[in-house]
Amino acid sequence: MTNTRYLVTDTPAKAILTFSIPIMLGNLFQQLYTMTDSVIVGRFVGENALASVGASYSLTSVFISIAIGGGMGASVVVSKAFGSADYKTMKQSISTSLFSFLLTSIILAVFGFIFSHPIMRALNTPGNILPEASAYLRIYFLGLPFLFMYNVLSSMFNALGKSKVPLYLLIFSSMLNVVLDIIMVGPMEMGVRGAGWATLISQGLSAIISFQILIRYLKSFGGTAASSYSGELAKRIWRIALPSILQQSTVSIGMMLVQSVVNSFGSEVLAGFSAAMRVESFVIVPMVAMGNSISTYTAQNLGAKQNERVIRGYRNAYLIVIISAALICIVLETCSDGIITLFLGKEGSQPAMATGTGYLTFMGWFFAFIGFKMITDGVLRGAGIMAVFTTANLVNLSIRVIIAFAAAPCFGIAAVWTAVPIGWIANWLISLWGYTKLRKKLTA
Repeated sequence: MTNTRYLVTDTPAKAILTFSIPIMLGNLFQQLYTMTDSVIVGRFVGENALASVGASYSLTSVFISIAIGGGMGASVVVSKAFGSADYKTMKQSISTSLFSFLLTSIILAVFGFIFSHPIMRALNTPGNILPEASAYLRIYFLGLPFLFMYNVLSSMFNALGKSKVPLYLLIFSSMLNVVLDIIMVGPMEMGVRGAGWATLISQGLSAIISFQILIRYLKSFGGTAASSYSGELAKRIWRIALPSILQQSTVSIGMMLVQSVVNSFGSEVLAGFSAAMRVESFVIVPMVAMGNSISTYTAQNLGAKQNERVIRGYRNAYLIVIISAALICIVLETCSDGIITLFLGKEGSQPAMATGTGYLTFMGWFFAFIGFKMITDGVLRGAGIMAVFTTANLVNLSIRVIIAFAAAPCFGIAAVWTAVPIGWIANWLISLWGYTKLRKKLTA
């Protein structure tokens, strides 16, 4: 067990990189197979099929964000117990988290399955793709409990310093999803539904395997792996999880609210926008991974009473973000046409190509700011400072929605993505104010 405590023993830069790289690689694989869904659907079935998957993308991203945010909130409680070597509380926190989020996911899945078609209509989904978009969303909701359990289990492994386990499972899940995609969308000609079933099966198997591995690992801490549910721990978990869910889902909620604006421009523009959104989800992985890593790093070091390491780790994370953002900018500014063509093919319509490349070339200059936002939010979350954290993300969400709704009808689809970096910068500045107050307490 000693080698899992490196977050409180190794130098901050080494500890953060050691912890974040497996998370980063795992998230890249996760995003890779969602991109593969879109590429295979777009190439095998056509532009309308890509738009059908993309029509629900912002909505499905909300639920993914709820799962990730919930897991991250729970991991703070688990990390603090692990950092202070309180293994009884650690096990009880894990059991409480798994039960709480499994129940939550089942409730959401039933609701979403029943109301998939009305939801897609409410998002102004173009009529020519509405049936396929609704069918894809229903399959997605069938697999929602697996999605929740996998993401919460991954957060538990991360909280225990075992970030390589989720990576290995994601590699397995990604490869399986790609194979099933090719078979179901290609030879079996299941279209959009095939992509949905491929994702459900691969995530389901990963969740089951992940649970079995966690049970075995917990036995190494002595006693039984299972522990009882604690109402008090549930309150602590949700107190941190709810703002974490808000932070993780801010981008997704914002995009869901403006999805109706995007959909109103028609299926061609929606196809290009969907392709660009898939690429964005892929390239921000280093930023998201750093935010998640610094959260666990902060929680463990505060639990171990090593306040000075939190400050040093935060500074090191900035350098990593700047380097990552520079590389992303170079790639997007030079390769955006080729990237969008991967999704649409050479026969892609001009509105779809223009929308996709316009989004990427504009956004390429601003990804450092989401990195700054993520790591600052991560420190606040790891320290349990949720008021500033919540306010910052609500401001981010409000800016994006207001500008998109007010400006897009007058200035076109570009107004939707023009609002994004403005929201990121506002979020970062508010969170930075909160971090400054935290730093004073840690150095007092």
